[in-house]
Amino acid sequence: MALKSFIDVLPNSHFPIQNLPFGVFKPEPSSAPRPGVAIGDYVLDLSEIASAGLFDGPILKNSDCFQQPNLNKLLALGRPAWKESRITLQKLLSSTEPKLRDNANLRQKALVPMNKVELLLPIAVGDYTDFFSSMHHAKNCGTMFRGPENAIPPNWFHLPIAYHGRASSVVISGTDIIRPRGQGYPSGTSPPYFGPTLKLDYELEMAAVVGSGNELGKPVNVNEAADHIFGLVLMNDWSARDIQAWEYVPLGPFLGKSFGTTISPWIVSLEALEPFACAAPKQDPLPLPYLAEKVSRNYDIQLEVEIKPAGVEDSTVVTKSNFKHLYWTLTQQIAHHTINGCNLRPGDILGTGTISGPEPDSLGCLLELSWNGQKTISLKGATRKFLEDGDEVIITGFCKGDEYTIGFGTCSGKIVPPLP
Repeated sequence: MALKSFIDVLPNSHFPIQNLPFGVFKPEPSSAPRPGVAIGDYVLDLSEIASAGLFDGPILKNSDCFQQPNLNKLLALGRPAWKESRITLQKLLSSTEPKLRDNANLRQKALVPMNKVELLLPIAVGDYTDFFSSMHHAKNCGTMFRGPENAIPPNWFHLPIAYHGRASSVVISGTDIIRPRGQGYPSGTSPPYFGPTLKLDYELEMAAVVGSGNELGKPVNVNEAADHIFGLVLMNDWSARDIQAWEYVPLGPFLGKSFGTTISPWIVSLEALEPFACAAPKQDPLPLPYLAEKVSRNYDIQLEVEIKPAGVEDSTVVTKSNFKHLYWTLTQQIAHHTINGCNLRPGDILGTGTISGPEPDSLGCLLELSWNGQKTISLKGATRKFLEDGDEVIITGFCKGDEYTIGFGTCSGKIVPPLP
């Protein structure tokens, strides 16, 4: 029999009892932040559940991880603790368990309507790495700037390429993004352009949230790397394409990326995604032994991007892609990140890079969709090549199960004019 909650959950909800993603919230503006899980249209306050003594398993019974302002302490406890918390919460929220269902006082305190809460960054992000793991995206960008004969550099098929991002500008969904200023390519003999970016873009990504880390000098085995991933979030790694193009040779992205990265508030666990695991693309040439997995897996996560222009009532879907298109897997990314001894820590996030697919509507950014401004994208009541002030970008992601949906909610941000 399918698992069912005593809380009514609509069939199209992203947050059935099969999901139970973790986040951090304030029930009132004056409240301290505390961990919660999403269930239907409610947030379950885990600080209240812990105070009531309902986390009674061997690992969590005496832990104060649910009395913290972020999830980092839970992340550091490792996969056995995450599994214990999930088993406990699924049991508490099930239709057959009376401990919470029949305790009106505890239900009143612990179940908060989601439309009443303020959702916060669920983790303290110490470090942020952004990968470049979609072959379709790499090929399109390379074709655009180097021609089809040199589209993908030889090293791309041997290692998951990445750069170190800026953790301080990782923000929660719903945060406005201020149009950045910087330098762009000079025209003729003129000095470089300086001013607000003229090619502001979104990037459809997801990010792995690191749970338990590794010691400095001790790499993570690729076949054990999943035990270091707490879960996944949606991510929009905003990009100023003109600033990026002028600055990135020879050391890579800087001001064109560091002004803002938006993540969704709910971290969906790998356990919740397990029914949607699928084979990763065949890799040719075979990766080096430290990247060779016994089982190479992706997840069938449907992804969409909508743009809602300023002054226009309806949004338009501009991208429909899927996580399964990624060439390099999450576990390979972790194995490569740590092979030199680099230590990952709880709360670090690892972006996938733009997730583009093979179809014209599966391209994961405006750079590809407009082919660097050569094509115009039609929206309802407007056209775009790149983002304009007032535009809102909304990313959604979900997996379709048997009579239920495992979803990530939304990852959104609105562009506002540059600072004077």
